[in-house]
Amino acid sequence: MNAVRSLSVSVGVKPACAALRMNRSRYYRDLLPRHPRPRLAPPLKLSPDEHDKAHALLLCERFVDQAPASIVATLLDEGEYVCSERTMYRILAHHHQLKERRRGHRQGHYTKPELLATAPNQIWSWDITKLKGPVTWSYFYLYVILDIYSRHVVGWMIADREAASLAKTLIRDSCDKQHIEPQQLTLHADRGSSMKSKAVAHLLADLGVTKTHSRPRTSDDNPFSEAQFKTLKYRPDFPERFGSIQDAKAHCQRFFQWYNQQHKHSGIAMLTPQTVHYGNANVVLNHRQQTLNQAFDLHPSRFKGKQPRPQPLPEAAWINKPLNNPSEVTHSDN
Repeated sequence: MNAVRSLSVSVGVKPACAALRMNRSRYYRDLLPRHPRPRLAPPLKLSPDEHDKAHALLLCERFVDQAPASIVATLLDEGEYVCSERTMYRILAHHHQLKERRRGHRQGHYTKPELLATAPNQIWSWDITKLKGPVTWSYFYLYVILDIYSRHVVGWMIADREAASLAKTLIRDSCDKQHIEPQQLTLHADRGSSMKSKAVAHLLADLGVTKTHSRPRTSDDNPFSEAQFKTLKYRPDFPERFGSIQDAKAHCQRFFQWYNQQHKHSGIAMLTPQTVHYGNANVVLNHRQQTLNQAFDLHPSRFKGKQPRPQPLPEAAWINKPLNNPSEVTHSDN
């Protein structure tokens, strides 16, 4: 605008606008002083008293949790009309009160579980997964209890249904086999019906076992059981379906024997769960160190002159390690 005005002094408005590619009507319009016209109130607008009455009605105890459409319908049924539904929304917007008014279910606050195991038989994780049966919509249920520190499967069973009574039997038998003392163990699970059942809760109270649960819809709160089920189902010999419950039991018998006794687990320094669970980890790691020492003595240049060390066994296993505790040594489940 200023450039057109400066140029128009010497060549005129029309050539200046043409040279700078500005419409002359815009040039003349911008020369006029701008005085925005005051917006007139709509003729159908509520008066201040009517506005206050409608606002008080929206906030009264009777209608505070109802939507404007419901309020209008209720008042019409009672032979009264205050204003339209849209006007009620405008009043709420004017007072910055536009939000969900209907009373609904309030989600409870669930604390994130933070569990630490520094030795076997301190924290167990258990869960139930479905195995496909011989026909569509038929399933067998695999119950598995896992020690999160050693990854050792301390108990498992297969049944044709999910029931708290079966879970009780498995938990009791596993505690007996591992000689669990009162106040020694914490048993962690998700929020399935069997996990939250009163029967299981009473059993754990009798055994002196502390129970914890994952937050709703948070699979990361039970990562060890989830990872163990993935290892089971991603094995090349895992079938699409099991022909019978006997087939499922036979397959799981082979799998858990392999998993506990032969599987080199990346989360526990490539040791087997059974080795870690029964305190033989140092024996195996010392043997690995001796082998590496011999290899180093024969060919030190292959190791660039640095003494090789086997991968150490992690000192702890966490479920949801606190972020403000970086000094703790932890490992994930893979």
